[in-house]
Amino acid sequence: MARYTGPKTKIARKFGEAIFGDDKAFEKRNYPPGQHGNARRRGKKSEYAIQLMEKQKAKYTYGILEKQFRNMFKKATASPGITGEVLLQLCESRLDNVVFRMGVAPTRSAARQLVSHRHITVNGELVNVPSYNLKSGDVVAVREKSKSLDTIDRSLSSSSNVYEWITWNNDTKQGTYVSIPARIQIPENINEQFIVELYSK
Repeated sequence: MARYTGPKTKIARKFGEAIFGDDKAFEKRNYPPGQHGNARRRGKKSEYAIQLMEKQKAKYTYGILEKQFRNMFKKATASPGITGEVLLQLCESRLDNVVFRMGVAPTRSAARQLVSHRHITVNGELVNVPSYNLKSGDVVAVREKSKSLDTIDRSLSSSSNVYEWITWNNDTKQGTYVSIPARIQIPENINEQFIVELYSK
């Protein structure tokens, strides 16, 4: 399973945001990485550089590699609706992202691991593909044998986020992907129009 495994704080500092979740190291050094950090003079970024940065931010945020991301963009282009919005909705409907949003895992990479290690079911069936695309009404649950896992309990007890397009029941450890979120409901700080412009060149 291909995924980014490099230094996360360095990437977060590059974008000036803790895109991988809470990060104490980022809070201490929230300036760009590199030998000179803040002191380095950075000229005005070109239009291409800004667009590329936005695409990289989206890819790192959702943990998607280039080929997969490009395929998602093609799918979004062929779908009805605004391409940029549809692209983000496709990212949000990935199983690993929904597991993370439900609070079952503290980060998307932890959610990806839970899915690939066969701890998650969709509509009662085991699914171990993190990129599995959920549809409205799909029921996501922690597998019966995995309900006592400490990591899941810890994550659920510290999770306080509530999303309108997802329901979650802590007692049964299952939730429903109620509907595809509207752009205004997606909290990620991503300018999807820049991504569309970059791929449209």
